[in-house]
Amino acid sequence: MANIGYIRVSTTHQNTDRQHELFNTKGIVLDKVFEEKISGKNTNRPALQSMLEYIRCGDTVFVESYSRLARSTSDLIYLVTTLKDKGVNFVSLKENVDTSTPAGQLVFTIFAGLAQFERETIKERQREGIDLALKEGRAYGRPAAVISDTFTEHYQQWKSGNIKAVDFMRIENIPHSTFYKLVKRYEKANNITE
Repeated sequence: MANIGYIRVSTTHQNTDRQHELFNTKGIVLDKVFEEKISGKNTNRPALQSMLEYIRCGDTVFVESYSRLARSTSDLIYLVTTLKDKGVNFVSLKENVDTSTPAGQLVFTIFAGLAQFERETIKERQREGIDLALKEGRAYGRPAAVISDTFTEHYQQWKSGNIKAVDFMRIENIPHSTFYKLVKRYEKANNITE
């Protein structure tokens, strides 16, 4: 049973000394520390993923605060649930929450309920917005990508092998994710088949 620390700051310009000092001040001896300087906008973080692979049943993960582990309630719930499923306790020092206690478990049950409520409320508002837009005859959602006046010329150059697809995208200022959708739309509109 190991004490694992997870320490994170958002940018390389920030330092982690304050978080280390807090663990020392609280008398927490960490057997292993996973540390990184990266945004917490999602859970795709190298040190976080390494920690999730490293931890074992009976371990305890310590963080300075919830925000060090996750920036959104849904990510926090996901991560703490992942820890719980592995038999790992979670302690957040700032919020004074320890999931090995009944009070700590209650806090996360409430968080999970609030996160679900938030998701359902967002869906409801979105549906209401779409219904209102339809009722008023307004468009909604992301505007469709537009085929420019020069698209045909560059399409022909690309198909004849004079330019590469990446050149075509750069010239037309089209992101990769949109490029092939536009090509498909263009080919369909002009009855072009391979």
